[in-house]
Amino acid sequence: MVAQSKLSQVFSYQSWVHAVSGAAGGCIAMSAFYPLDTVRSRLQLEDPDKIGEARSTTKVIKDIIFGEGFQALYRGLGPVLQSLCISNFVYFYTFHSLKAIVSDDKQQSALKDLFLGSVAGIINVLCTTPFWVVNTRVRMRNVAGTSDDVNKYYKNLVSGLVYVAKTEGIRGLWSGTVASLILVTNPALQFMMYELLKRNISKFRGKELSSLGFFVIGALAKAFATLLTYPLQLIQTKQRHHTRKSSAAEQYSNDGASMIEIMLSILQHNGFKGLFRGLEAKILQTVLTAALMFMVYEKIASTVGVLLKTSSAAARK
Repeated sequence: MVAQSKLSQVFSYQSWVHAVSGAAGGCIAMSAFYPLDTVRSRLQLEDPDKIGEARSTTKVIKDIIFGEGFQALYRGLGPVLQSLCISNFVYFYTFHSLKAIVSDDKQQSALKDLFLGSVAGIINVLCTTPFWVVNTRVRMRNVAGTSDDVNKYYKNLVSGLVYVAKTEGIRGLWSGTVASLILVTNPALQFMMYELLKRNISKFRGKELSSLGFFVIGALAKAFATLLTYPLQLIQTKQRHHTRKSSAAEQYSNDGASMIEIMLSILQHNGFKGLFRGLEAKILQTVLTAALMFMVYEKIASTVGVLLKTSSAAARK
């Protein structure tokens, strides 16, 4: 009976509300700060031998606007939003369903949040990696140094998925999965820190956080997770985008090299700082996006929760 009750919570309105709120919050936040994500991708994938001194976020934005037009900052936004919607829905639904299943009278702990976040992350990675593989390539269409195949076949998410499946098979669709599985620590650390800050600050204040409060703790949680996992994110991006023409210094990303091989090659050619190339843009984009996402997510979930309670009370009358 208890098992049945726990299982029913997996398919409860609460799980759906959290999933839809997370998906909506993620899409709104990504739309607001997408140009920074475009810059982050360019900095991670550009050839240091050709570019020379590392460019700043502002310099890359100017180069894109004057060289390719303002619309280039939003290239690939559609497929990213589609993938993000699916990814956030899967992650938030899984995380809160697991949380409901293992909940008890004991106080929620940071370690429990870390574990549940990791499990939710693994499920999310296995389900959504193909979408992110294609996204990495779609946004690099018509960029100097990108192969003709990328420009020709990666016009949208569906055409990209079909092309990768035909030419690279299952392995191609799940490029960078190992790095992604290790990187489940990123959202897991983020959720752990977010839930920890949320519980303790709410307890200290004696009331729910404001919109600004959710924004701030969302930013802090994401900054914490990003700083700890950035080198792996850089390697993951290079693994996924292995169709790009590159110099000898970056050839490792074109031949299915392992994470260790890519890391060693980066260290050899670019030094330790090469592992953090694009970090400035990543921190700006990911922190602001996560902060806005959590703020919108909390407000949507709270509003829908109130509406459900109101309608439920009215139905009982």
